Amino acid sequence: MKVRELSLPGLKRIEPQVHGDRRGYFLETWQAERFAAAGLSANFVQDNLSRSERGSLRGLHYQLPHAQGKLVWVGLGQVFDVVVDIRRGSPHFGRWHGEVLSDQDHHQLFIPPGFAHGFLVLSETADFHYKCTDTYHSEAEHGVLWSDPQIAISWPLADLGAPIISTKDAAQPTLAQVPDDRLPAFESDR
Repeated sequence: MKVRELSLPGLKRIEPQVHGDRRGYFLETWQAERFAAAGLSANFVQDNLSRSERGSLRGLHYQLPHAQGKLVWVGLGQVFDVVVDIRRGSPHFGRWHGEVLSDQDHHQLFIPPGFAHGFLVLSETADFHYKCTDTYHSEAEHGVLWSDPQIAISWPLADLGAPIISTKDAAQPTLAQVPDDRLPAFESDR
């Protein structure tokens, strides 16, 4: 397993060791001791799976309170995954990182609490898996508009046309419209 630091502090790409033969493949998606040895200690308490069709865009979501760290990967298909630093006071506030996750390379992202997250489905369908460090709390659910012009995410929409978005996600505020008390605080000791 290889762990690579990415452009936002705390955001990491995990490249698991894949064992394959003519029957298919096997990999560990999570192993507490091995991940802890690589500096990725987390107490995951909930696993989620979403299946979405091509052109579906989910996000940008976060919880406050009950901020969730996440370990995400694609079991089937391909997505463009996006993480945005929304921690008030962060030197990286409003910056985003995006990359393709697929069932071809099996890369995972470790997303620490304090970041908004979303993805766009590039394949016909995609099964998106994620482990969370806190359970879902509907009253703590928040979001940022996926097309916020100040964040300026370069979503790969050229071959997809207009994305398929939920009514709730289409109505999210821009990051500048989110009150400070609805944003997580930056903790410099991360």
